[in-house]
Amino acid sequence: MMTESDFIRRTEALFTHIEDQIDENGWDFDCQSTGNVLTIEASDGTQIIVNRHTPNQELWIAAKSGGYHFAEKDGKWLATRDGSEFFAVLNEVLSAASGEAVAIAAL
Repeated sequence: MMTESDFIRRTEALFTHIEDQIDENGWDFDCQSTGNVLTIEASDGTQIIVNRHTPNQELWIAAKSGGYHFAEKDGKWLATRDGSEFFAVLNEVLSAASGEAVAIAAL
């Protein structure tokens, strides 16, 4: 398990990467990062919430399709339920919200 400082530093970099990729690719989302939460809002008001859960050292995604929890393993963020990769799930929920293909590369 990484230190709390390392976890926060790594997840801050991940939040920044997501925001940068959305901006650079021109996808129609508004991003707002506040504390442990990155809110990504589609043009129709649909929200995808990425939450840093520091006590468990997990990343959580909340979307219309459900809630997902991810833990870091061997340098990848994998779903605790089924082993899905964080960016694969994020891209899926962002694509569903926007109606266009979203492909944010893993950090």
